[in-house]
Amino acid sequence: MSITPEALEPEFTLTTAATRLDFLSRRDNGDTTLNTVRDDDENGWASFRDTSLDTYEALELLALGEVVSRKAHDSQLIGIRAALRGGASWEQIAEALGVPPEFAWESFNDAIAERLDDEAAAAARELAGARPAR
Repeated sequence: MSITPEALEPEFTLTTAATRLDFLSRRDNGDTTLNTVRDDDENGWASFRDTSLDTYEALELLALGEVVSRKAHDSQLIGIRAALRGGASWEQIAEALGVPPEFAWESFNDAIAERLDDEAAAAARELAGARPAR
């Protein structure tokens, strides 16, 4: 079996992919700060300190990171459309995303151009309105 995001993506929801990614990340005994497990870990993950991932698991960890990123990005598009339909301003959406309003608007328009057919994209552009002023 090939370990690619395309192969794994249909097998995982965002939640299950993130859970598996977290599990593999915690199991890895890499010496980076991100993978350090403290002795006072109340969830019992310290017991995994002396393990390391085999090649398959390491590649799965890498591919799952991309799967989570893609699925989260798709969820962002859905969330922005829901916020717009609910009456949120681009300033509010941008604040929720932690970016400037014009960047949120541009990212949304780029995403709809990539992911939606012409009719759906036109409806989304209408929903988006004019680009926010800087």
